[in-house]
Amino acid sequence: MKTKAFLFFAACEIIAMNHSIAQQSKYSWDNLPVIEKPEFKKDTFNIINYGAKDDGVTLNTISINKAIMTCSEKGGGVVLIPSGMWMTGPIVLKSNVNLHISRSALLQFTDDKTQYHLVEGNFEGHRAVRNESPISGTDLENIAITGNGIIDGHGEVWRAMGKDRVTEEEWEQLTKTGVVSSDGKTWYPSESYAKGAKEVAQTNYTEGKTIEDYLPIKDFFRPNLLVLSGCKHVLLENVTFENSPAWCLHTLQCEHLTFDNVKVRNKENAQNGDGMDIESCAYVKVENCTLNCGDDGICIKSGKDEEGRKRGMPSMYIVIKNNVVYHAHGGFVIGSEMSGGAHDIFVSGCNFIGTANGLRFKTVRGRGGIVENIFIRNINMRAISGDAITFDMYYFTQKPKIEQRGRKIELPVADITTPQFRKFYIQNIICDGATRGILLRGLPEMPINDIHIDNATIISKEGVEIAEAHNISLKNITLHCLKTPALIHIENSSNIHFDNLITRPLPKTLFNIDGDRTKNIVLIHPPKLEKRISNRFSYGAKQTALTIVQ
Repeated sequence: MKTKAFLFFAACEIIAMNHSIAQQSKYSWDNLPVIEKPEFKKDTFNIINYGAKDDGVTLNTISINKAIMTCSEKGGGVVLIPSGMWMTGPIVLKSNVNLHISRSALLQFTDDKTQYHLVEGNFEGHRAVRNESPISGTDLENIAITGNGIIDGHGEVWRAMGKDRVTEEEWEQLTKTGVVSSDGKTWYPSESYAKGAKEVAQTNYTEGKTIEDYLPIKDFFRPNLLVLSGCKHVLLENVTFENSPAWCLHTLQCEHLTFDNVKVRNKENAQNGDGMDIESCAYVKVENCTLNCGDDGICIKSGKDEEGRKRGMPSMYIVIKNNVVYHAHGGFVIGSEMSGGAHDIFVSGCNFIGTANGLRFKTVRGRGGIVENIFIRNINMRAISGDAITFDMYYFTQKPKIEQRGRKIELPVADITTPQFRKFYIQNIICDGATRGILLRGLPEMPINDIHIDNATIISKEGVEIAEAHNISLKNITLHCLKTPALIHIENSSNIHFDNLITRPLPKTLFNIDGDRTKNIVLIHPPKLEKRISNRFSYGAKQTALTIVQ
């Protein structure tokens, strides 16, 4: 046990760490970024007046695009999709146009893939060949998609499917068409897709090739349902977007972007079925939205590897509040394509129900980019199958076991390709059910730094894992962990402060501390223990690395 003086100085250090975050952020909870909405003339352009028919069969591509073009050329207004089922091919938005989908309208995109041309686009942070998106817009100002209707991307005709992701009856129905892989585990919608899947290394856009060179594998390049690139003053409001071929809503390098009461509905087994991918955008608000996704829910990105670093456009000044995410790989996510960085992001009042992870931050060596000044509070989670809170710098790679490390392995040196997660402030978290409560897994050459979690109650099978991290503060944390012999595992980390830790039931081991680089682990106001709880020290960790202050 240490003196009260030690306790005082430890508390001062934590306060100073928290203060440094507030000082370095341009905004705060009391001074949130202001996002401007577009404004439109009241003139209305009904697509029926341009020859559109609501029989669910007639292809209305020309009629809808003509109405949009005419509206824009006349100074803007509302293009009305009235009651009915409207079949169409790709729609291209224009400036000053509000595409309004009536409550009883279904805008159904065709399953005829010949209607979608191959174009140069962007996917997963790289310049890429893609099929034309069902809805797109580039370098526009004052645009919106509003109304309470439905936009359906007919994604089932584009996506491959694993046998392990459907029932036997569904698999039998799928395999009546398309192509099954040689191992019998994957269904492809066409020969063109199957050929593309075998030539995956050739699918990114390559200098010297033309679009025509990719035509034999055209079907492999699934479009995102909505892509807006380089647009300013954008509003997506009330509409339901569903059944996307790949990502659902992809906004790239946009400014003053608002998602309000948007619904995203993708099947749980939808390949790359992300909800919102907000990439290199500034001044963004996402509020009152409901998502059910096949991949990540609300996801912040900023380009991948060298391309993202050269673009150098972080996602920044973003407010995300009062949203619900049901099935998704992560409720709120940053990464893994975050090479341009991200900062000044505020997330509050969200519910994550049945997601694989709750708060998910992921990257890997080679990305580069700095993610910092991320403020999160008042998050409720239930039935999380993975981690309630996860920071992982080994995304899609294998972290070496501690016994495999040491002098025999030369660790990388940090450089421009080394990603950074730092200055996160997370408070008021409740999670009823997860496999693991908290994971913080950094790199030896770049530890996760300055992470502050305050007021969290987590019910999970496993507790907390911290590896390669520095300056971590966990205050007022209650852990109900049912199946873990060691509640908290710490590996090669330093300046880790716990204040007022509560645990039920009592674990056999409170701390499992590994690594000769682990030091200054401080537990202030430890849980009241009814019996002696052991702490374990392995792989060079010393008992002096841990200080307990009553």
